[in-house]
Amino acid sequence: MTENYLALLEESLKRKLQVMAEIRRYNQRQQEIFQSDSVDMDKFDDYVEEKGILIDKLNSLDSGFEKLYAKVAEQLQGNRQQYAAQIKTLQALVTEVTDTSVEIQAQEARNKKLIEDYFRKEKEGIRIGRKSSKAAIGYYKTMNKSNIVPPHFMDSKK
Repeated sequence: MTENYLALLEESLKRKLQVMAEIRRYNQRQQEIFQSDSVDMDKFDDYVEEKGILIDKLNSLDSGFEKLYAKVAEQLQGNRQQYAAQIKTLQALVTEVTDTSVEIQAQEARNKKLIEDYFRKEKEGIRIGRKSSKAAIGYYKTMNKSNIVPPHFMDSKK
């Protein structure tokens, strides 16, 4: 029975690694979007949605793993030597999951910076556009209000 639980824990960790690999791919795609010349916000939104689904899967896998581990932990306390090879495999997988998690967090931080830079540039462009529009409207209004007097000293005879 314990061997089955350990096999399930191992399978759960492997699925978690697969989901995390997908998340890393989506992070890479998001990075490419903001590093390109033309930013496709629709594609970015699609990637965010897909990542949300993957994160939900990851949370579900975490929850299942924790519940299963709680059952197995009690049984392993006295029989660690008997399951040493499987425990070592699980420890290696947990280490890999942790490393992958750190890598994903670093990707997320880089992407956040790229996104903030993009929006800062967009905001600056809008601000400059508003100033230019305001100046043009001000000039237009000023020119319409001014009463340009035609020259009086012009000789109308030819």
